[in-house]
This record gives sequence, structure tokens and C-alpha cells, in this order.
Amino acid sequence: MASMDLEKVRILVVGDSGVGKSSLVQLVCHSQPVLNPGWTIGASVEVKIHDYKEGTPSQKSYFAEFWDIGGSVDHATSRHIFYNPVHGIILVHDLTNRKSHSNLRRWLGEVLNKDHSNNGTSRHYSSGDYDPEQFAGSHIPVLVIGTKQDQLDSNRQTIKQISSIAEECGADEINLDCTQARHLAPGSTNAVKLSRFLDKVIYRRYYTGVARDSPKKVIERRYFARDAGGSTQVCADYPYSTNW
Repeated sequence: MASMDLEKVRILVVGDSGVGKSSLVQLVCHSQPVLNPGWTIGASVEVKIHDYKEGTPSQKSYFAEFWDIGGSVDHATSRHIFYNPVHGIILVHDLTNRKSHSNLRRWLGEVLNKDHSNNGTSRHYSSGDYDPEQFAGSHIPVLVIGTKQDQLDSNRQTIKQISSIAEECGADEINLDCTQARHLAPGSTNAVKLSRFLDKVIYRRYYTGVARDSPKKVIERRYFARDAGGSTQVCADYPYSTNW
């Protein structure tokens, strides 16, 4: 199959400004670090070809689009335009900044509540807007990634902590240094976790019945069922249809 004919999935990469999302996406998609990334305005898109169920008779190649969403608070009321559709979410935080980790709840809530936007505007969600029950109804695969591992002091590196939001979402967690390609080297634990996440995203998108429903629709369906039974800068006028 020609590469242009590959089916695709769309993955949102979200987190506070400055946590290293652009460096992470560069490493994931190109297997090489970028030492001086620029600030992302709107969203930046990188593409990786992923082999679903690699090494099995069911192996198939897909395009994985990584949408690096700018984290500036100045764009909080407009970035929801990039949240649809969403097939997977990567939550990114800075291991040296606890606030960026606690804000992951707000980011997840912001993405899940994208259907609540009216008249082209969206409010800036607080951490209290993340609802675990709502997430359970969305079925969206999540991966939690902590960056800047190299900047942790030796005392903090000896403390193994599991992200609370990763536990709540049943998500894998990766901690790495985006300036080191070996941290996502083929066959490494981190690379295996990333591949497993991408397989989950593709499975949900193409092999289950919930893939085409938004979190809001899934929740509504469940409620009524119980009652009855290369890098591209993307701006607001992004010209391509996302109805795939």
C-alpha cells in the first residue's frame, strides 16, 4: 500500500507552555532531538508511520498525526478548534515543575469538554472540571509523559512516583530526557509503552464501535441506555476537513 493511502489517527499532545511538547514530538516522529525548539502558536503537526501489531499476521501501517497544541494561556479560549476529532491524548508535564503535573487534570478536562463550546468560544477549564466518570465514558487512550528527567537532582531521581492521573486513566507513564534519542530507542521500555499506546489508539479508531462518538455522545448513549436498557503550523482557518 502506498504511504499516501494509509489510514490515520489523530493524537493531541497537550500540557503547559514550556514543558517540552515540541521537543517530545520531534523525538517521537523523527528519532532525533531538537535542541532549540520554537514556541508553538496554535498547533504544530508532525506525522509518524506506525506499524499496528508489529511482528504479527495482523500488522498494518497507519499514519499517526501528533497535534502539538500551544499551551499559552493567551490562547485558552480558541485552541478548542484543534480538539476535534481526537483519537488519543498525550499529557505532557515537566518533572521539575509539580504545577505542570497538577495542571494535567485541567488539560484533560479541557479536551473532554470540547463539545461544551458555544459560538466559537471555550472557557478556560479549572482542574476541578476533570471528571473521572466522564473519562471512563470517553474510551480515549491516554499516555502520560514527564520530560526533563535530566534536570532532576539525584535525590529526586531515587523516588519512584506514579502519576495519580495516570493511575486514574489506566495509562502508561514515560519519564524521559527529550535531548537524548536513546530514551526512545527501538526496543527500550519507553518505546514499547509508546507503541502500545499507539496500538490502543488505532484499535479504538478502527476496530471498535465507539471510535466515531465524541465523549459527550458516549456518555449520553450510556445514560439513555440505562434508562431504557515535516512540521506544519496550523491556525484557526486550517483549510482541511477533519471529518475522517
